[in-house]
Amino acid sequence: MKNGWMSPAIHHTVIVVSDLDASLRFYVDGVGLEVLRDSEVHGDWPALFGAESTSLRVVFLGRSEIPDDTAGVLELNAFPGGAQRHTPASPPVAGLFMISYFVNVEATLERLQALGLARDVRRVEQATPNGSITLATVRDPDGVAVLLTPGSITAPDHS
Repeated sequence: MKNGWMSPAIHHTVIVVSDLDASLRFYVDGVGLEVLRDSEVHGDWPALFGAESTSLRVVFLGRSEIPDDTAGVLELNAFPGGAQRHTPASPPVAGLFMISYFVNVEATLERLQALGLARDVRRVEQATPNGSITLATVRDPDGVAVLLTPGSITAPDHS
């Protein structure tokens, strides 16, 4: 904290899912995240964000060896009765566009393919300060764009 203010950092991103089991297969078995917490929570969700229910199941995903105050966590929300899927926009529209993970791109795509969850896969070679890297995007079970990258696109090489 500096002068009583915390430095802004992304704590977690929330995705409302229509099929929690499919989303867990995608993010845990495919991308390689771990379940950090899985619980039913009750609160005034109608007042806070216009939900129809006061209960929901929350599953926090991340890496157990990385504290959630130093790396973003993905929270999957499943409401009773499910949620409607949205149609992904192409070209992109204003709003949340995608989430991104540092992974072994080819190994992750192979796992997703084996699970039958490699939807709309796209690859490009991207120049970075440290040379060219392969980036890929894939859609999760609800159509959310997920960027798979082997490393930073912007950070200079400090080796």
